[in-house]
Amino acid sequence: MKSKTYKLKLDNELLLESGESLSDVQIAYQTYGVLNENADNAILVCHALSGDAHLAFEHEKDKTKSGWWNNMVGPGKGIDTNKFFVICSNTIGSCLGSTGPQSINPKTDKEYGLSFPIITIKDMVNAQKKLCEHLNISQLHAVIGPSMGGMQAIQWAIEYPSYVKRCTLVATASKLSPQSMAFAAVGRHSIKTDINWNQGNYEKENLPETGLGIARMIGHITYLSEESITRKFGRKLQEKKDYEYSFDTEFQIESYLQYQGKKFVKRFDANSYLYLSKALSYFDLDKSYGSLEKALKKIKSETLIISITSDWLYPTEQSKEIAHMLMKQNKRVSFCEVDSPYGHDSFLIEVEKFSKVIKPFLEKVND
Repeated sequence: MKSKTYKLKLDNELLLESGESLSDVQIAYQTYGVLNENADNAILVCHALSGDAHLAFEHEKDKTKSGWWNNMVGPGKGIDTNKFFVICSNTIGSCLGSTGPQSINPKTDKEYGLSFPIITIKDMVNAQKKLCEHLNISQLHAVIGPSMGGMQAIQWAIEYPSYVKRCTLVATASKLSPQSMAFAAVGRHSIKTDINWNQGNYEKENLPETGLGIARMIGHITYLSEESITRKFGRKLQEKKDYEYSFDTEFQIESYLQYQGKKFVKRFDANSYLYLSKALSYFDLDKSYGSLEKALKKIKSETLIISITSDWLYPTEQSKEIAHMLMKQNKRVSFCEVDSPYGHDSFLIEVEKFSKVIKPFLEKVND
């Protein structure tokens, strides 16, 4: 089964949290399943920083590629497309179909570059709301998101409480921790100090690939766990029997990270990485609403929160903080810690463990 990408152009300007606005906004999205007569069986899945709208099934142009959560979404799967109408859109600010810094600024007929306004998680959600209205969805049965997608999901539940029936947060937090902000800052710095970056005005022939590749390498380390790195690589050498006493790539872990960096620069834009990384750093429900308690008080949806034992990017304590606050407010909330050695990326690797928790939450009949 092949996927298909659609594109929606918003009729009106999108007002941003910064006070600026975007015109001619385009949203790339895919849908799976059928919307029912009441238009209330829709599930919106929000992607992580480097994700896209291609959530499931074969890629429309490359049958060797499947969606980033293909094992979760489909007939009879955790998110069952026989029962639900599933939507996934590329976030604004990205470079994979929706309006971002690579897009043409209608006022100048040139690429935005760094003239693209700063965007936030709330801005992403507001754009998604426009998409849902375009699709004539009366109410979202659920919003689901892992990582940065989880931040979008909880923002949805807070900003549009009557529109969201269920909310599932996977490996996320109510704000980026100082440690995670530090990793994000180093990644941005590596891009901005690349000789080809040129204040964001780089040419297609001279892309800041070194800086973006290093940013991805840094990010990828945070997606893994010490146990998974040790299991897979240990201190093993790459195609060598002994040390060469040089600065060449000798260890398997070095080679792996370099491979991840080189692969990433072929599909992602450096400026988009800057914008999305900054949106992550700005996300802070405490600051936006006065306190986490005030933010979560707005939620009406039933909430499922899933953390991962080995995730040190968004550790379990951060998920529990949200769960405990919702419980304190007598909200309907369930919490599950998935036991996995694969770190933050476990939701992409051991999908079955997450499916076993998510599927019954989505399909249960309300009391």
